[in-house]
Amino acid sequence: MPFIDTKLNIRLSQEKEAVLKSKLGEAIANFPGKSEYWLMLNFTDNCRMWFRGYDHFPIAMVEVKLFGAADEATCSHMTKILCKLFFEELGISPDHVYVKYEFSDRWGWNGENF
Repeated sequence: MPFIDTKLNIRLSQEKEAVLKSKLGEAIANFPGKSEYWLMLNFTDNCRMWFRGYDHFPIAMVEVKLFGAADEATCSHMTKILCKLFFEELGISPDHVYVKYEFSDRWGWNGENF
């Protein structure tokens, strides 16, 4: 039950959103037991974001939320994948991307909790 929430200070075209959706669907499989089938995504573009005191370059805040937990090596690998993806697809420099991980043992779906 993964959820990836992405906030951008740039416009995201429908074409690029579709590409990100597919590639994030592939990337989530780096976490054991996770797949695109259960992946929920949110993209919020044109956010008013500042980084290092500036707002004139592309910025991304990516939050990866998982039911369960993941080890440091898997998270580190995922961060590399995400930074590369946002650079290749949107031109956002890897040093302008924050990635936050959250883990929970309480997750609800379909009227009940796991």
